[in-house]
Amino acid sequence: MRTALVGGGASGIGRATAEELLRAGLRVTLFGRDELRLKTAADELGAAYVAGDLADPVCTPLADAARRADVVVLNAGGPKPGRVLDVQDPDWARGTELLLLGPLRLARAALPAMADRGFGRLVVVTSTAVRRPEPDLAVSVVLRSAMTAAAKLLAAEYAEYGVTVNCVAPGATDTARRREVLIARARSSRSSEADLIAAEVDTIPAGRAADPAEIAAAIGFLASEAAGYINGTVLTVDGGRTEAIW
Repeated sequence: MRTALVGGGASGIGRATAEELLRAGLRVTLFGRDELRLKTAADELGAAYVAGDLADPVCTPLADAARRADVVVLNAGGPKPGRVLDVQDPDWARGTELLLLGPLRLARAALPAMADRGFGRLVVVTSTAVRRPEPDLAVSVVLRSAMTAAAKLLAAEYAEYGVTVNCVAPGATDTARRREVLIARARSSRSSEADLIAAEVDTIPAGRAADPAEIAAAIGFLASEAAGYINGTVLTVDGGRTEAIW
């Protein structure tokens, strides 16, 4: 039985991804910082869990779990909103650990072991902000862009071993993180949250935000054996909002 390690598995896209992979027959382990929420989610789903902070430079349980996994989904909560010159050094440092160095540490643990076994799937959950930058999400835009570039390099390095590395870039998705961002924007712009939601939906051809399960479906496909020839790509899941052709 294939095994999967899923970040942010207690809620939102991470939990939906865990459900998707469990339905596909994988044995799933959730990881995240909040042990109580993780345990609750794991018990409800019939999964295992390991508590650990992706931003912690020394987190042996997470690294060990990554080495054992056939599928690793690198998914983490977003950093604080802020414009690029307003973000202070401590927030850049924290964001770098969470969105770049932490994922790279897990990739460093997971990919050689996957290569030895002749199969592996690393899926990095980024954001459409990488292709359609949002000024008030500067830390996310800059650091997820860097992780996207790293994923491209890793994809080429491990392809010959039956291992793929891809990114999924969600657009507006009905999660607690999206609500947090909208609340912050409402406060700074003196607009109502309802008005901002309406304005955002107006930019989405599908006319709505995604359900987390829709993002999970894309992740589940890239994690499957059927996706073995898809490598080094960014799969945008945003209801048609991103206007770039490529």
